[in-house]
Amino acid sequence: SQTAASKTAKKRAPNSNTGGLRRLPVVSAPNEIINKARKTQRSVRADSNLRNAKQRAMKHGAETLTAVSQALCIPLRDLVKGYKSELRRLHPFEKVVADLTTRARQKKDGLTLSDVLNEIHEARKEIIDCSKEWIAYTKSMETAREAGAAMEEGCERLFEIFDSLAAPSVKQIVQLQKSLRSAPAVRLDTPAVVLVGAPNVGKSSIVRAISSGTPEVNNYPFTTRGMTLGHVEVFWSDNDVIAKATVPNRNRKTNTVAPEVVMGQYAFSQLCQIMDSPGLLVRPDDERNEMESLTLAAMQHLPTAVMYVMDLSGEAGDKCSSVDDQLQLRRDVRARFPRRPWIDVVSKYDLGVVDGALERLEDIIDGAPYIKLSIQEGTGEEELKNQVLKMLGEVRVVLDAMAAVDSRNARAD
Repeated sequence: SQTAASKTAKKRAPNSNTGGLRRLPVVSAPNEIINKARKTQRSVRADSNLRNAKQRAMKHGAETLTAVSQALCIPLRDLVKGYKSELRRLHPFEKVVADLTTRARQKKDGLTLSDVLNEIHEARKEIIDCSKEWIAYTKSMETAREAGAAMEEGCERLFEIFDSLAAPSVKQIVQLQKSLRSAPAVRLDTPAVVLVGAPNVGKSSIVRAISSGTPEVNNYPFTTRGMTLGHVEVFWSDNDVIAKATVPNRNRKTNTVAPEVVMGQYAFSQLCQIMDSPGLLVRPDDERNEMESLTLAAMQHLPTAVMYVMDLSGEAGDKCSSVDDQLQLRRDVRARFPRRPWIDVVSKYDLGVVDGALERLEDIIDGAPYIKLSIQEGTGEEELKNQVLKMLGEVRVVLDAMAAVDSRNARAD
């Protein structure tokens, strides 16, 4: 039925694009939670209908302790519940991003995200149990003054428990969230090309030259400290033919139709992604750092073509980026992703090539074309742009087929 299909579509929606990390629940700082709880404590009023002073003080004490306990515990409950719910719904690529980010935090403080969430959960239980004990204690007082004093003491005890048991873990979540929520959102229904290669081989310069991406370009290993996204707007004259591509105007919103399409010059246009990635080294997966794992995750989980970038000048500036290592890495990565649309690029061609390097590359790629590129001199740029457009078209065909299957499945549900 239509209702069932819409429910199914809603269930699938969170995974239609990345960006789930930005849906993680907003976490208040510990001092904000305590300040609100103290404000709640002051706002509870005694029941003026109770004439017995002792009973009035006992009821007021119990209600105040309950209100303070809830003001401290509800944010903790929502944090844990919200994180666990959103983490389950993440796209596989973002699950890797979350895992890698928390792994880096774990190296720093020895705790996983699961550990931190469990500590917050246990702190919440401790506050609830403590509030029950102090409510019972307040109700056992002999006089109204004693009940009021017990209530005040009990509230302070709840704040102390929160500060000692919950606050450190909440602070860790706040810090972690800054990293997680800042991760770029990658559209899964948009063709993309990911640039892959050893450290310091010129990937960032290429992204800057052919797209709107402006990653930092410096002469040291692992220039790109994350996935940097650039965009190219591709115009199709019909469903199969790419007419042109341009660097999109930064002021134009991504969900608006290009003026050329509105005027009927082209059938439609699409913002395609050019993704820079951290450098890879020749080593087993269990020895890779977080940045290398991010690169492999992008190729494994995102709808991308691959541009493998090499600097065969012998001047890559890093001992792990030798010509031998780069050629071996090319063998390893291509064997791992044999079906991806692929182009090999020899960058920094103006610096020259080590003797025999091109012959060795040609043996490895077995007759497949490759591009000799110099951003400095402009050599090979147009050829590269044409190859990028060709690969984006190939990825789009696959995405259209996947969308058709999803549409049929949604109607069947």
